[in-house]
Amino acid sequence: MAASNRRAAPSRARRATRRPAASERRGFWNYPRREYTGLHRWLPSWRVVLGAFISGIFLALGAGAAAFAFIQPPDPLAEVEYQTTTVYYAGEQPGTPGEVMGRFADQRRELVDYESLPPHIGHAVAAGEDKTFFTNRGISLRAIGRAFLNNVQGKPTQGASTLTQQYVERYYQDTTTDYWGKAKEAILAIKISQNESKEMIMGRYLNTIYFGRDSYGIQAAAQSYFGVNAADLTVAQSAVLAAVIPSPNNWDPANNRAKAEQRWGIILDNMVEMGWLTSEERAAQVFPMPVEYLESETYRGPNGHLLKMVEKELLATKLWTEGELRTKGLSIITTIDKNIQTLAVESAGALTSGQLTDGATPNPLLRVSIVTIDPATGGIVALYGGPDYLVDSRNTSTYQPIQAGSTYKPFTLVAALEKGIGLGTTYDASSPQEFDIGEAKPWRVQNFANSSRYGTIDLVAATADSVNTVYAQLNLEVGAEETARVAAAAGATTEPTVVKSNVLGADTVQPADMANAYATFAAQGVHHDRHIVQAVMDADGAVSWSPDTSGEQVFAADVMADTTYALTQVVERGSGRQHVKPLGRPIAGKTGTSTDNKSAWFIGYVPQLATSVALYENGENNKDLNSISAWGGPDQITGGSHPAKLWAHYMKQVLAQPKYAQEMDFPPRANVGRTPAPTASAEPTPEATPEETQPPAEVQVPEGLVARTEADAVGALQAAGLTPRVVSERSATVPAGRVIRVEPGEGSTVASGATVTLVVSSGAPQPSPTPPPPPPTAEPTPAPTAPPEGGDAAAPQPPGQGQGQGG
Repeated sequence: MAASNRRAAPSRARRATRRPAASERRGFWNYPRREYTGLHRWLPSWRVVLGAFISGIFLALGAGAAAFAFIQPPDPLAEVEYQTTTVYYAGEQPGTPGEVMGRFADQRRELVDYESLPPHIGHAVAAGEDKTFFTNRGISLRAIGRAFLNNVQGKPTQGASTLTQQYVERYYQDTTTDYWGKAKEAILAIKISQNESKEMIMGRYLNTIYFGRDSYGIQAAAQSYFGVNAADLTVAQSAVLAAVIPSPNNWDPANNRAKAEQRWGIILDNMVEMGWLTSEERAAQVFPMPVEYLESETYRGPNGHLLKMVEKELLATKLWTEGELRTKGLSIITTIDKNIQTLAVESAGALTSGQLTDGATPNPLLRVSIVTIDPATGGIVALYGGPDYLVDSRNTSTYQPIQAGSTYKPFTLVAALEKGIGLGTTYDASSPQEFDIGEAKPWRVQNFANSSRYGTIDLVAATADSVNTVYAQLNLEVGAEETARVAAAAGATTEPTVVKSNVLGADTVQPADMANAYATFAAQGVHHDRHIVQAVMDADGAVSWSPDTSGEQVFAADVMADTTYALTQVVERGSGRQHVKPLGRPIAGKTGTSTDNKSAWFIGYVPQLATSVALYENGENNKDLNSISAWGGPDQITGGSHPAKLWAHYMKQVLAQPKYAQEMDFPPRANVGRTPAPTASAEPTPEATPEETQPPAEVQVPEGLVARTEADAVGALQAAGLTPRVVSERSATVPAGRVIRVEPGEGSTVASGATVTLVVSSGAPQPSPTPPPPPPTAEPTPAPTAPPEGGDAAAPQPPGQGQGQGG
């Protein structure tokens, strides 16, 4: 067989390992590898692995360099500038703060300068958070590497942040947890360390960090934990505050003393290690237990109503938003006198607890308001709006208008005096009376308990005894629109109604407004808007705002003098004499009781203060008003009963305060229009000469006063330009309520305006025979108590006719 010239084909094994020809060879990367098949073709060679690793390093370095170049420190977070706004009671001097009343805060913080703090505070914090803070460049590569290895190995998470990184996180960018966020944080830490001094970083950190106890920053923390300013913290106290930073709520010594004390010791040891504390100083340190933490409830208790009023008043200026009030670090000085406010709260509590009524307690639905205003400024000196704002946010003094009752009558009196209708003008006081007011039915008015005992009396007696029928005639004479105008000018901000019955208190008013209106009387006709804020200072201590307290003369001084004189007679001999007169000070005031006894008032003033006391009772639905449930003695709750008693109890203590202890007199009666206008006639009346209009220098005491009623005699003296003084005396021959004698005597010549004493019979002396001894089982029968005279006597009241009953 002939031999073949072809070479034998190589074996399969040799074909598999054949080196490729030069034309078939790939470059350095040789990927995917053509010399292999299957899975091996795609496995990277060492060249690929090495190249990828080196490329990755360069890419990472490039990305890092780009990030370092482009990442710049952002603006600080808004929250780091948040400061607590503090509300203060009034200080001893106008415009100065007293004690703290409360605080407004989103984050309770007060910024302090690091330079004002002792060095050991910064050293303690650094010892606990970052021993190398004062020397490092903002990050710790060793700590970052250690934390990274722990994380990738699944070991417990370990922090690597330096104090500077914590500062970046809290001051510039909020909390970060992902790797990119941490990388960005590290870059910012490096850059900030290059641009900000260590002192600046530490100071900002101390003002930003959360220490627990609702305290942001070192100043708030020092106050919360130790009751001192940050500048006064000791080394031991500083170490405690540094110890709680990693977990404030868990490591508060009050919650975990063992953990806090352990951390405290480590921090002190680190301070020794870093040369910030000597061994001897370390050995002398004693662990200080913080003060008890009372969790803040801003609006808890009666002060919550005051703080809400402060907030509302400042928001109304539109100078701040609600958020700014809580974050600007303002200092708000109120007009509230802490001592007087305490008396108001205690007095309201004395009424509702039964202390003022021999243990008898009112219906739990009774609502109490007390408001005291400074007539010179309109500032609210004290205000009781309820026992706890968080339980019931409706301020009894400003929220729910209630019927004014007879406290509205002085507005009609002012309108009459402005028209020249003097206090000596007399009216028929019989009851009931009907008046034609141009409607289908006449206006029917009756006095409290339908009393007809008065006869013809003047406006002083009608005011003292709150006589409805007289004031109804007066309102018809001056015009209901004038009564409404006076009420608004004095300070009653609720929309007044122009109806004939407004004089009897049909209008609903706020107790705070009525105190303001009577403060206008006390200020001799100068009205000041009521307010609770005295001044607002910004975080730097500069005054940002204060109210206008210049006032406006809305009523003439002589009109006010006569109005005040008439209101003093309410206390001296009228419906307020039982409880208020014993205070022994010149006091002007007015009782008030609404239709169906749904509100009861006493509003009174001395030259330095005006105070309103109002009671009303909510229905079961907490919206409607019920008749006030009687308790503690009287059959009905009228203005002359519990409101007058509460007013006297409270004001007796107020007037004993050094600031108000000096007794001041009201201006003397001015006798505006004291000569009644003559009856109109067809012939014009010649204009009087100036001499004819002047009161005589001397006048005679009127004749025929003996045996007349007290009211008639008082009216006659006032018509003559004299000042009556009434004293009581027992008489077996002169009926009660009639004049026994006059001092000086009738017909005597005295100076105009002089005081003339009317001695009025209080009835026959009580017989005093010796009674036989009572049987052993008999019990004594208490003597009946005569009701106080006047419109607010605790006597049965006939149904109202849709208006204030005028008590």
